[in-house]
Amino acid sequence: MMELQYLSGVSHTFQTVAVATIIFVACVLLSQVNYRAQLAKLPALVKEGSSEKKRINYLKSGKRMYAEGYEKFKDRIYRMATSDGMDSIVVPPQFLPELRKLPDTVLSFPKAVDETLETKYTKVITDNPMIPHTVKADLTPALVRLNPLICAEVDEAMREEMPPCEDWTGEYIYMKLVNVVAKVSGRVFVGPELCRDQGYLDAGINYTLELMNAQRAIKDMRPWIRPFLAPRLPEVRLLRRRERQATEFLRPVVQARRDAEKNPDYQKPDDMLQWLLNRSVDYKIDSTAQLAKFQLGITFAAIHTTSLTATNVLYSLAASPEYIPPLREEIRAAMAANDGIITSRALQSMEKLDSFMKETIRFNGLGFTSFSRKVLKGITLSNGQYIPPGVFIEVPSHAVYQDSTNYPDSDTFDGFRFAKIRKGGSATDNARNQFVTTNEQNLFFGYGKHACPGRFFAANEIKMILARIILEYDIKNVDGVIGRIPNTETGSSSTPDATKQLMFKKVHT
Repeated sequence: MMELQYLSGVSHTFQTVAVATIIFVACVLLSQVNYRAQLAKLPALVKEGSSEKKRINYLKSGKRMYAEGYEKFKDRIYRMATSDGMDSIVVPPQFLPELRKLPDTVLSFPKAVDETLETKYTKVITDNPMIPHTVKADLTPALVRLNPLICAEVDEAMREEMPPCEDWTGEYIYMKLVNVVAKVSGRVFVGPELCRDQGYLDAGINYTLELMNAQRAIKDMRPWIRPFLAPRLPEVRLLRRRERQATEFLRPVVQARRDAEKNPDYQKPDDMLQWLLNRSVDYKIDSTAQLAKFQLGITFAAIHTTSLTATNVLYSLAASPEYIPPLREEIRAAMAANDGIITSRALQSMEKLDSFMKETIRFNGLGFTSFSRKVLKGITLSNGQYIPPGVFIEVPSHAVYQDSTNYPDSDTFDGFRFAKIRKGGSATDNARNQFVTTNEQNLFFGYGKHACPGRFFAANEIKMILARIILEYDIKNVDGVIGRIPNTETGSSSTPDATKQLMFKKVHT
């Protein structure tokens, strides 16, 4: 009798589980049906073809597709299949002011970064608020004080990395810049003693390259097999090893600083590592491994964006060497007015250099989109269109930059375009036309409250590196190369081709 009751109870439990499973699956399916129905109401840029065909087409022709969509859907959002084979929602820039008002519980920047960098597998930390707060509250206000030190580090790093170039000499400038930026950023991130330590440099430089390799390897996999195979990728395993090495490198440094704080006469270092330590209690960060991952993430952001942007500018200069003499004259004048030092004031007065940098990224930024966000709750725009939860939205930033309504004669490269606008213009003209500006027509550094907090440091660093190169070298393309070296374009990304050389020759004055 007891056995029959037991079997009856087991049967009842199985029935309950089965019913619950059926209900769960039904809810998921209904949710997917509703999601697809909501998406289907939005116009599609490409209507025909399999998801794989659309994915391949996007990888090959992303730039052209965003430009076509920008012209076709001026006042409406539309959907477009991306590298994941999933539809992304492309939003015209006029909707940005209303979208920026939405909280992160509705429109999430960290969730978008997570999927872009595949953080489920790469383990990059993207959502800890201590990092942007430290950059805004400690790094940016310190730049006036630190800029002369940063400039000295740039000069020393350039002497170490660049050969004499007494005659025209070919150089793969991207890797030279990676090494320079690693040392210069390291001066601010970990201080003068460690920024030239080979262990620190190896960790920072190699992590940057390895992270991008891992991200590309994961993106190349079909989405449905990533959970099974992505963690086993050699590129991903290499990241785990790099994280362990960085932790072991920083462990004694962090412990030594914590021990030194017990001494009342101890003067804390003036660098990012110390600023993070100062705030670690408030943010409940007590692990050296976490601090090491923070440092790796910050270093990746600094090295990756800064090196690629500086390379882009030099490729543009090599294609248009007529800009070099007036830029060199401006830099010399700015330094002469500031005791021969590149101070914050000197940097601010380099309006032509700032303009050339800005015009370069107008044509050759690091991608064709910006303002990537994941929609967590449905959004109804002012034009009545509805964006369902679960999708990603993005703005076609390159198409915005190439719109003659925003930039007259937009298909012509004018290196001093923005310097001309600022000269004699209003305070608003001056503010809206700087390299670090973020607004609806300037999206290189993002937009709204999640605009890149480190852009002021990055801009200063890029200017100092370019200023030193322009002062000391003439630059041109390798013989036989006409025009600007084309960027490598895949999907929504655009990067300078690191396999190409530029020619440098020392200037003697």
